[in-house]
Amino acid sequence: METDRRRFLGLLAASLTLPVTGVLANDRTDERILISAASDRHQHWLLVTDIEGQTRLRHPLPGRAHHVERHPHQPWAAAVARRPGTFIDVVDYETGQLVKHIEAGEGHHFYGHALFTPDGRWLVSTENDLASGQGQISIRDADHHFAVVSRLPSHGIGPHELLLSGNEVIVANGGILTRNREKLNLNTMAPSLAYIDLTSGTLLEQVGMSSDNHQLSIRHMDLNAAGTVAIALQSQGPLSDNRPLVALHRRGQPLKLLKAPEPINGQMKQYAGSARIDRSGKIAAISAPRGNLITFWDIERDTFITAMRCRDGCGLAATDRNGEFLVSSGIGQVYRMQPYNNLRERLPLGPIASRLAWDNHLNLHLG
Repeated sequence: METDRRRFLGLLAASLTLPVTGVLANDRTDERILISAASDRHQHWLLVTDIEGQTRLRHPLPGRAHHVERHPHQPWAAAVARRPGTFIDVVDYETGQLVKHIEAGEGHHFYGHALFTPDGRWLVSTENDLASGQGQISIRDADHHFAVVSRLPSHGIGPHELLLSGNEVIVANGGILTRNREKLNLNTMAPSLAYIDLTSGTLLEQVGMSSDNHQLSIRHMDLNAAGTVAIALQSQGPLSDNRPLVALHRRGQPLKLLKAPEPINGQMKQYAGSARIDRSGKIAAISAPRGNLITFWDIERDTFITAMRCRDGCGLAATDRNGEFLVSSGIGQVYRMQPYNNLRERLPLGPIASRLAWDNHLNLHLG
């Protein structure tokens, strides 16, 4: 058993240090596709469409998914169940075949997010240990039927989105203890951002909210090359609190909260849905679907740039152009947005994709 564990740690460490250029050398270069979870009145779907509007795949899911992660060099998309769902469906979006239906396992459920390591060997997900209520990070081996090979503590409650940075995993611990969809600890919740060694589970750094902002749940985030984490927050307090809904973090520093000017902040309705940083690493988009807004932030100057209207817009993806994003909505629309140019352009979508409610997150494969 100890020999197997040492072998796993060695393989995982090699995965995390493999150069991205080597991993992607065999990747396809002939497609530019959008991948998302989506729903209609009768069924939940994994949706793949190209930016010209042709639907490539509509795979039925056993329940509502939240985030879809693309494999780095296989045509696979992993649709992760919305909390408290227990499935991840890995689907080949070229053939339409189900590669693997993953179950969280007895006593666990998913929190809607997972990622592949750069070589595609390991699938890493945020999960809940129902018995203890503590968050966990589970690692599954894609080469061996996605069997669980390790479970690590998330060092918090309610882990949601996670990011990789070298051999570290960055985890957004939302802080909310739940039973099904019921929130149990809003008066005592303690959200945090945790930096964890992925091979050992050692907590390397952790930052949280001040006591007066402890109901600002840390859910979604993105990371630039300089190490700045842009964070979308969701307030669990009353709307009248009018809290800041964006935060930035840099290692060794406290969280820095950013508040949009009024009346924009009030219009965000205390709920930020997704966070993405553009190709340049200088601009963050933070969606506010309940307020029908996409907000944009200069993360070098820590300042608000502007906001654009998008009805029920939540999913975000950075394109291969500096300062440009794609935004998906719950009413079957996708927009191209450039905040500095005040560009808001609706993309053409085929009849299938435009009739679906796109879910919270958007994955763009540039090819």
